[in-house]
Amino acid sequence: QVQLVESGGGLVQTGGSLRLSCAASGRTFTTYVRGWFRQAPGKEREFVAYINWSTGSTSYADSVEGRFTVSKDDTKNTVYLQMNSLKSEDTAVYYCAASRLGSRLGALYNYWGQGTQVTVSS
Repeated sequence: QVQLVESGGGLVQTGGSLRLSCAASGRTFTTYVRGWFRQAPGKEREFVAYINWSTGSTSYADSVEGRFTVSKDDTKNTVYLQMNSLKSEDTAVYYCAASRLGSRLGALYNYWGQGTQVTVSS
């Protein structure tokens, strides 16, 4: 099993920044990719970004490309999502997930965190 715990969410004004963290524990060697997804009220969950733990390669949704940056700290087994130039449409619960495969499909992720709320106010 892999346990994921997100933190760093909160309330921020439009144009502001937040950094989310996702700390992993357990059998993390079984997963190679850490992804971020989000779900806004009344909407389906959507892919945000992922990072390959081994290669450091990343992938972003078009809606966040250039504004969000995913990174990792190997020593802390933690993934970060730096979110800049936040917009009201970024308001959602953000989830960290882990998978053996690099994918934008949430169904391919085996482990999920509990989520952290991000609210962007105008």
